[in-house]
Amino acid sequence: MEKLLALAFFTACFFTSFPLGNFVHGATISSCSQTPYPDVCNHFMGYVVNVASTLALDQTRFSFRDLAFQVTLDQAVQAHRLVSTMDSSSFDERAKLAWNDCLELYQDTIVHLNRSKSTSNPLDAQTWLSAAIANQQTCQNGFIDFNLASHLQTLPSMLGNFSKLISNSLAINKPTATTKQVGNRRLLGHKFPTWLSGADRKLLQKTSAPLNADIVVAKDGSGNFKTISEAVATVGGGRRTVIHVKAGVYNENVDIPRSAKNIMLIGDGMDATVISGNKNAQTVTTFRTATVGVSGDGFIARDITFENTAGPQKHQAVALRSGSDFSVFYRCSFKGYQDTLYVYSQRQFYRDCDIYGTVDFIFGDAVAVLQNCNIYIRRPMSGQMNTVTAQARTDPNENTGIIIHNSRVTASSDLRAVQGSFKSYLGRPWQKYSRTVFMKSGLDGLIDAEGWLPWSGNFALSSLYYAEHMNTGPGAGTGGRVKWGGYHVIAAADAGKFTVSNFLAGNAWIPGTGVPFDAGL
Repeated sequence: MEKLLALAFFTACFFTSFPLGNFVHGATISSCSQTPYPDVCNHFMGYVVNVASTLALDQTRFSFRDLAFQVTLDQAVQAHRLVSTMDSSSFDERAKLAWNDCLELYQDTIVHLNRSKSTSNPLDAQTWLSAAIANQQTCQNGFIDFNLASHLQTLPSMLGNFSKLISNSLAINKPTATTKQVGNRRLLGHKFPTWLSGADRKLLQKTSAPLNADIVVAKDGSGNFKTISEAVATVGGGRRTVIHVKAGVYNENVDIPRSAKNIMLIGDGMDATVISGNKNAQTVTTFRTATVGVSGDGFIARDITFENTAGPQKHQAVALRSGSDFSVFYRCSFKGYQDTLYVYSQRQFYRDCDIYGTVDFIFGDAVAVLQNCNIYIRRPMSGQMNTVTAQARTDPNENTGIIIHNSRVTASSDLRAVQGSFKSYLGRPWQKYSRTVFMKSGLDGLIDAEGWLPWSGNFALSSLYYAEHMNTGPGAGTGGRVKWGGYHVIAAADAGKFTVSNFLAGNAWIPGTGVPFDAGL
């Protein structure tokens, strides 16, 4: 009874702010039938419609999309409250680590859903709803990482319905989230995709570190701080804050929270400025292994190496994790073995970067484009196979994927002499709707003729989307590629959907960073 009263109060508050109006129950059922989970839709939407009718609230028009978003948001708030008030006294230390991830991820999801509900831009909403899906999956992964899947049964059962509500919201929003096609013009030199300000552009184009940095970090004490974490702690949201990190190896784990927006980290060059850590999934969740984890939007890094030195025997060990919307990485290096670069969620662009790893070393559920990058496959442990990517799209309506454009995939120095002893693949499907595209990239002969590796049996082989377009090199031949239903060799018309301008809508935000980019193929 108390729960029913609480839900009625919640709903009443919602409709006081957002009157339902001429929305009839029959219309709700009809619209719900178009969603992936109509029963869940009818249960939650039908209930609030009935409450509104019973309370005889104001009658003004209210869209089905708005209603679906609000119901999903309400459930996110309740899910966070239920998780935060759970009795975790029976959890061991590892389970508590996973549970703490869930608390943060549900808080983050509430922010994403609030933004989705408030925006008039359906592309933005699709990105933030996709990020909410990634958060939900990552909460579960924390327990799975530690072989504690049984603990998931202790989480409130309503969390399963919450995932379905997000999927429904994605489906409802998708018909309006069509990307406007932009001409495939080539932007060179001083031009970049349009989300970056002129000031950001100039900073990124400089050949040396800026003399007008807001904060200087130097190990020798010649700057404002000796550690990057101390510098980040002084930054709030708002205007661009430029942090110059002088040459040196900074042995620290850096967390850039959601509140620390618009940070630009500028180093003195790849392998000159190095941020180094060694956390790994034997002690923390994969999410927490990151040497640098970024949640604040608008993050930019230039001329820095991010590394995780845990080594291949420690398995998952992330060098950089980015959940920063509109984040850009220019002339950066990412060094690790398994799970090096975690393109976690939202929109990300990588240009002129080096990425090193062995197993699933570019992975996650972001809208990510890597352009003009060097991808170096390292020597794995004995008996292991190398996989460059492991993309994590769990819903067919997510706008996410990993796009490798005009890049090179080759063996690193430690693998080159023995590359014939290990099999290497372009990727494998971490989740059911995994989406990865390699286009106009050079693939060396270490790439196996089949190209792609299954995750487990037939899982995802017909639902994934893996594509190749005009790649070159001894590993680029498609004659021996896998025969999966989800694998495609695509022509220019389809490849154009995955360019910076179309897939990332990059013309709208990258130019302001000053990072060079090719808008089209």
